[in-house]
Amino acid sequence: MRALFAFLSGGLFGLGLLVSGMVDTTKVQGWLDLFGDWDPTLAFVLGGAVLPMMLVWRLAEGRRPALGGFFPPKPPARIDRGLVLGSVLFGAGWGLAGLCPGPAMASVTFGGWGGLVFLAAMVAGMLIAVPLRSRLDAMPRPALSSPR
Repeated sequence: MRALFAFLSGGLFGLGLLVSGMVDTTKVQGWLDLFGDWDPTLAFVLGGAVLPMMLVWRLAEGRRPALGGFFPPKPPARIDRGLVLGSVLFGAGWGLAGLCPGPAMASVTFGGWGGLVFLAAMVAGMLIAVPLRSRLDAMPRPALSSPR
């Protein structure tokens, strides 16, 4: 039953990406082009995703899922090296290619070689993320000195 709901949810998400135009790289890059031919429609897509999710997080607090299991915990509200590095990498890829992971997977069937190259690079990044994270976490952190 969980697999069926996962399949239906993924299909609904993919349909939303297609309907909203988020698989069109020029639309995404138009959102990022503030001083050129700016396309504000992505703000409605973002609002349509973020606002309901804020409500759902509130409603789900202290409850269990109807189909068993558990809800994932809220992410920590701290800004650390991993969050900043991940945000920079995500933003750079999004700005350069006009795709993020969901639309990249949706566009594989019609995105041509560019979509396939992006997807391959994304999978490679996911594969090296864990060993790279372990290595970065093992590095000593520089001491912060106070001004004299």
